[in-house]
Amino acid sequence: MNNKIEKFKTSDLVDTKFVHPVKISYTQNGIDKNWEAVKSFDSVAILLYHSEKNAFILVKQFRPPVYLNDKSKLCTYELCAGIVDKDKSLLEIAKEEIDEECGYNVPLVNIEKITSFYTNVGVSGGCQTLFYAQVDDSMKEHNGGGINDEQIELMYLPIDDYKEFMFDESKAKTPGLMFSFMWFMEKRES
Repeated sequence: MNNKIEKFKTSDLVDTKFVHPVKISYTQNGIDKNWEAVKSFDSVAILLYHSEKNAFILVKQFRPPVYLNDKSKLCTYELCAGIVDKDKSLLEIAKEEIDEECGYNVPLVNIEKITSFYTNVGVSGGCQTLFYAQVDDSMKEHNGGGINDEQIELMYLPIDDYKEFMFDESKAKTPGLMFSFMWFMEKRES
C-alpha cells in the first residue's frame, strides 16, 4: 500500500461518533483535581499465527493520531482488531474482525482468549480483550482489507523475525502487538 496523505488538518470535535471528549472533576485525598479524557469503546485484538507460513499476520494501516504526532509514521503495524460496538459476544466480534480485516473464516472454538488489559490509560482507559487464533490457507475466503473505506494491508511476519521487528523503532507498533509476541513465544517454549 502506498499512502499519499494530503490536506491533513485538525479541528475541534463537535458531533462525535466514536469518541467523546470529557472533562473530569474529582477530589483525591482532599485535593480537587481535573482531567481531560475521551470516552470510547472497548476493543478486541487477535494475534493470528499462520501455521503454513510460520508467520504472524499483522495489519498495516494509516492512523491519523499517530501521524498527527509523528509525520514520519505513515502506517502502524497492529494486531487484527476492532471496537466493541455491536450486541455480540467478544468472541463473535473477534471472529468478525478476522474475517473483515484478514479474510480468514475461523471457527469460534478455535479462537482462544489470552487476557484483557486497559489501553491508553491517561486518555481513554478502554479495555482491550486479546485473543489468539491459528489459521492456514484452507481458512482463507477473501483478501480482507477491512470494510467500508478502511484501507488495511496484511503483512506476514516470519516468527523468526519477531524480536528484530519488535525493537525496530522506525515502525509504529502497539503495546498489545508486542505483548502478544511475548505471550506466543513463552507459550511455544512451554
